[in-house]
Amino acid sequence: MMQSFLVGSLPNASSFTTGGNLWQSTKHGANKNKYYESGNLLRSKHRMNKNNCYTSSYAPKASQNKGNPQEEYKLLRFHEPSLNCQFKCIKRGSTYQEYNQKYVLKAASTQPFEPEPHPFDSKNTLDSGKNIFVALYKFISPYAIFVRMLSTISASLLAVETLSDISPLFFIGVFQVMVAHLFMGIYVGGVNQLFDIGIDKVNKPYLPLASGKLSFTTGVIIVTCCLLLSFSLGWMFGSWPLIWSLLLSCAVWTSYSANVPLLRWKGHPVSAALSIVATYAVIFPIPDFLHMQTFVFKRPPVFPRSLTFVTVFMSLYSMGIALLKDIPDVEGDKKFGIYSFPARFGKKRVFWISVSLFELAFGIALMVGATSSYMWSKVVMVLGNIVLASVVWHRAKNVNLGNKASMASFYMLIWKILFAAYMLMPLAR
Repeated sequence: MMQSFLVGSLPNASSFTTGGNLWQSTKHGANKNKYYESGNLLRSKHRMNKNNCYTSSYAPKASQNKGNPQEEYKLLRFHEPSLNCQFKCIKRGSTYQEYNQKYVLKAASTQPFEPEPHPFDSKNTLDSGKNIFVALYKFISPYAIFVRMLSTISASLLAVETLSDISPLFFIGVFQVMVAHLFMGIYVGGVNQLFDIGIDKVNKPYLPLASGKLSFTTGVIIVTCCLLLSFSLGWMFGSWPLIWSLLLSCAVWTSYSANVPLLRWKGHPVSAALSIVATYAVIFPIPDFLHMQTFVFKRPPVFPRSLTFVTVFMSLYSMGIALLKDIPDVEGDKKFGIYSFPARFGKKRVFWISVSLFELAFGIALMVGATSSYMWSKVVMVLGNIVLASVVWHRAKNVNLGNKASMASFYMLIWKILFAAYMLMPLAR
């Protein structure tokens, strides 16, 4: 933008413009009087260098004396960087042989005017990164993945016969299962959200796909990459128990979630419950144990008493989870034509059936501990399972089935109790 003219330096000047008009009247008819009407005469000099354009402007102060006009000029200078200055003279004729001259200043920038870049806002960048991290964290269902990791550790410890088995080789074997099933767990949780966006907008609007924090395309890319990584790692490790575990997990949970003909098992209460039971009672513990027993320790495959206990315990406990998880989702499930057990038989009845299954699982664990041939196993298994059963029963009596927050709190407690149960399972000897 050009700098302002200093009109204050022109005494007795009432106005100043960058262009003026010189009017000269010639004789009309017999009248030979001359009229002089002075405007502003712009005389400009401009000097150009590589970066700047300097222009000197002169403005007249006109006074009229009979036929002898005198003009005073005051010099004004203004400076505008990076301008090419051009002048154009425009002549206009009139019917009385009058003419006007206008001197118009045209300024063309040698460099384009670009907006100044906005300063880097580290706070906004940090907030954006935090929001993306939170969305991804919710997308991968972290509590389910954490349970999967604990299941791997627990089942792997069942294969330990002596303390010498706890070696670097043992930890490498556990790591192989964990990292392959980490990506499979992200696939399982993600594919369920991809097919349940409409339902989740009613039941779980806080999830990233339902809330719009992650796009559908982003979700597809994440689950596809994780599925490929999971199978690639399993094949690279070369453990057939691990490969079969990955294949079965993918098949069961794709069938559970995919809304295609003959699949979408979650729409049928029995198939939905069996999917969860098969995963936690069979697909997780048995292949993990065989991976350590046959692939890592190079021992013949066996099915010990402790593994049988884990299979029975997780069958009961996972069935309770399958019934419990559908209680807060009755409204959305009915809207989309999914009639789960709570939708069919009522929330209260299904809730107490699930609690009874939890208590039955702890009862079996208590009996296994009591019949152990090791005293330390008896003490820890009996006392530990009594405490866990008591906590579940006490919290169940205070649950408000009509309050989603109360149900969600109890549901998360059940997962935390399972974490503790996984720590006690390897002690069943």
